[in-house]
Amino acid sequence: MTQTRSTSSAAGGGRAADPVHAWDAHNERLTGYLEGQDFESMDALPVLRWATDTFEADRIVLNTSFQYSGVAMIHMAVEAGLRLRFATIDTLRLHPETYAFLREVEDRYGIDIEVQHPDAEQLQGMVRRFGEYLFFDSKTLQEYCCQIRKVKPNEQLLMTVDCWVSGMRRDQSDHRRDTPKAMTVSEYGSRRQILKLNPMVDWGEDRLLSYIEDNNIPRHPLYDQGYKSIGCFICSTPVSDSEDQRAGRWRWFNSDDRVDPEEAKECGLHIPMYNI
Repeated sequence: MTQTRSTSSAAGGGRAADPVHAWDAHNERLTGYLEGQDFESMDALPVLRWATDTFEADRIVLNTSFQYSGVAMIHMAVEAGLRLRFATIDTLRLHPETYAFLREVEDRYGIDIEVQHPDAEQLQGMVRRFGEYLFFDSKTLQEYCCQIRKVKPNEQLLMTVDCWVSGMRRDQSDHRRDTPKAMTVSEYGSRRQILKLNPMVDWGEDRLLSYIEDNNIPRHPLYDQGYKSIGCFICSTPVSDSEDQRAGRWRWFNSDDRVDPEEAKECGLHIPMYNI
């Protein structure tokens, strides 16, 4: 079941009654953070430390799918004694190894990871209308499946925070090569903005793997099976050394000339249309 928390803003106070002007001061404060901090010159730990110094612990969430950067940042935050929330989206179609690895990470770091699920009624309605495997039929239906299973649960999570920490990296795909280290994104269906931080966005895979090895950080077992991007069990597949890291996502669209090759590898969680 989707977890809910107070929607009061630690950085900008509680929700105001006026829907037109309620979030102006809050949004201006977030914009001020972007203008007042040179995030691009800061490494990952200073970015995380700045976030926990700026926002209350229950208003920051590190949302991870247990890939390299997400687990590395969990390690980094716990080792530094930083206080924030950890969460993941369970689409109900994850690899069995992912569920086991979630428990391993919780045990290793002594943390509780919040698990967000799709809305049962929305999920059942989608399956009744389009079938269980609608994502094979078209890019539009694949994106719709991702919306129901992943994006909407993430929306519910983000309604409870002011700062979203992501594990995005520029070297993951051409689509992500210009991703900033800090940005504001709009809360879904609201004028309220959220600060999105990508502390490891400028880390290359070699540096990341060295950090993981040097600190004995647990690795998702699917990496040893050739996966470089891990999502749902049908929609993510192993890749070869010559392929893009996200080439294994929705592989059946790789040869579809009707689909933009860059947009084909995004589920909607990080697409630019949500950026302010």
